[in-house]
Amino acid sequence: MIFPNARRVLAAFLLSILLFVTACQAQSPSRFDEVQANSSQQKSGQAVAKDATQGGSFNQFFPTASRGYERVYTQEKKGFAEAKLKKDGKDVALMAISDTRSLPTAAAKFKNATKEIAGYPALEIGSTQTAVLVADRYQVKVLSRDALFTASDREALLKQFDYQGLAKLQ
Repeated sequence: MIFPNARRVLAAFLLSILLFVTACQAQSPSRFDEVQANSSQQKSGQAVAKDATQGGSFNQFFPTASRGYERVYTQEKKGFAEAKLKKDGKDVALMAISDTRSLPTAAAKFKNATKEIAGYPALEIGSTQTAVLVADRYQVKVLSRDALFTASDREALLKQFDYQGLAKLQ
């Protein structure tokens, strides 16, 4: 026999051709690909309104850190900015400012507010959140991240935001 390994070479060659042909074959789109394509093309119901304020411009209105607290900015994007309030390296509260143009229902819930903080309507949301609506547009929220950070602590922190400056941002 002239080619003793001919079967092995032929088998390897055929296997390579088979792998090449199947790898180059186009795959049909999954159901997730179709949903992604549809949602990307929608113009209504987008997450952020086109005229929403840039999140970076909110940072100047957050209270400064004092009395052993540290303020750490954690997120800013169009229509939203967030900062953590830390004490001894532990998260005690989360502070956020959001433009309600992106979510009008957020502003609507303040219509029945019976409480005010710094002259603006305020709400207790559950047992861990307090929010204020500024100029019928900007929601300022403080969330407790530690059981020792109470509703009165949240209200005291909310009083330190620069609401006059935020109201002029419009």
